[in-house]
Amino acid sequence: MQTQQWITCARYNAWANSRLYASVAALPEGAFHADAGAFFGGLCGTLNHLLAADRIWMRRFTGEGDAPDRLDAILFEDLADLAAARAAEDRRILAFAHRLTPDDLLGKIRYRRITSPDAVEQPLASALLHFFNHQTHHRGQAHALVTRLGGRSAGPVLDLLVFEQEPRADQPA
Repeated sequence: MQTQQWITCARYNAWANSRLYASVAALPEGAFHADAGAFFGGLCGTLNHLLAADRIWMRRFTGEGDAPDRLDAILFEDLADLAAARAAEDRRILAFAHRLTPDDLLGKIRYRRITSPDAVEQPLASALLHFFNHQTHHRGQAHALVTRLGGRSAGPVLDLLVFEQEPRADQPA
């Protein structure tokens, strides 16, 4: 993938997260903390996992930032605090994507897994593909929880095609 495609992935990620968080905020009181039987419990656990994993990956990519040592870390119990941290992380991801060069994408990264002591070396482009796919995977789980807890109409449209058709503030109309 070319660098512009990673920028698009980062922009889409921020857009989808913003829409999802708005839908979570509109749910009935208590829904955010309800255990809904998902892999990470409910919305609080799933959305915290996404932020935790993104911070872990961004630390691997950049060598900077806080990274939890657990994939199930609850970084924020409060939805407003979690949403603010999510938006900040999405801005960080977008800035990183803008800095990527074709040479970066030909390079490799090295890291240790969170779940085992294994050392891993892989192409950066492959790691980026996993990074954005992982977000989509768990965002889909969160979307399912939103519709389960708030009804079918509570879930936002998160299609990439819809994102691509929306006007952007940084492009002429």
